[in-house]
Amino acid sequence: MNKLFLLGCILCLTACTSNSKMKDNASENALKLTLAQANHLAQLPLKCMEQEYPNKLSQTLSSDADLESPKVLHPAFYGCFDWHSAVHGHWMLVKLLKLYPELENTELIIKQLQDHLSAENIQGELAYFQRSSEKSFERTYGWAWLLKLAEELHTWETPLAQELEANLQPLTDLIAHKYIDFLPRLQYPVRVGTHTNTAFGLTLAWDYALAVGNDDLLHVIEDRARSFYSDDKGCPIGWEPGGIDFLSPCLEEVDLMRRVLPKEEFSQWLGAFMPQLANPDFKLEPGKVVDASDGHLVHLYGLNLSRAWCLYGIAKSLDNYGHLFAIANKHMKYSLPHVVNGEYMGEHWLASFAIYALTENQ
Repeated sequence: MNKLFLLGCILCLTACTSNSKMKDNASENALKLTLAQANHLAQLPLKCMEQEYPNKLSQTLSSDADLESPKVLHPAFYGCFDWHSAVHGHWMLVKLLKLYPELENTELIIKQLQDHLSAENIQGELAYFQRSSEKSFERTYGWAWLLKLAEELHTWETPLAQELEANLQPLTDLIAHKYIDFLPRLQYPVRVGTHTNTAFGLTLAWDYALAVGNDDLLHVIEDRARSFYSDDKGCPIGWEPGGIDFLSPCLEEVDLMRRVLPKEEFSQWLGAFMPQLANPDFKLEPGKVVDASDGHLVHLYGLNLSRAWCLYGIAKSLDNYGHLFAIANKHMKYSLPHVVNGEYMGEHWLASFAIYALTENQ
């Protein structure tokens, strides 16, 4: 189970075709998840969701009384190095069980999900978010992944999902309320390639709100997205990536506006924002990683995966953008062999990005 395994899986996936064929069979040209990959990648969150250390708490201390272990502070999401990685590790296991009921270690996965996402543990998480010193904790990256987990449970019609969704609901409601309270006060978007990127945070929140019919959240996201981004033109994709990016500021903005705007309006907006994407000869090279043991430099493996899911989304949504599948696939093929590489600084989170990108068409 190493790089050669994943590379072998990649070579078995759908190959890139001509642009005209992509246009006719768009969704078939994105790399997709296989059961073999799912079994392999599921080992990473299983391994780290109960690994308490090393841990980056990102905690604000008000007194000595706040000095507690990660598991005491976050009884549900204490593993995988940091809170948001623990959350999207749980999302990943739910996603994989949902797609592949025959997944290996199903009983263990179910037990760990039930243990971690118990009603009691979620009350502990709720208490942490309600601390006056933690109003901005995980805003909005961790918030977004919590809502992604909630969406996945909501759209999975099984008794297990219903049980876990009910347990998670108090925290889900709090995070949705936090978005509704915070967004009208955010006057300018954060345009970076890391956790605080506003567009990414709004994208996952939009998907959740659409899935559960939360009109208040949908309306505030649409309002802020239009206010922040409607007049943007000529995004300088050539300036990317930054040295520690795991999100593309340009493409994450596109991924959000693809959801918020009607198709025709989105097409016109994209033509002004990134006109080069329509060119069949458009090129975009993957971000290169030279030290996977460095917790920041390894971000670029994630950048390639997140770029891929954005490019897949554009190619599926609009005619004449089928050539973007090849660019997305190239990014995927660069990063996938390194998702499982023995380096904890990448392994604790990269699998979730890989699953998100690979399941865009499933």
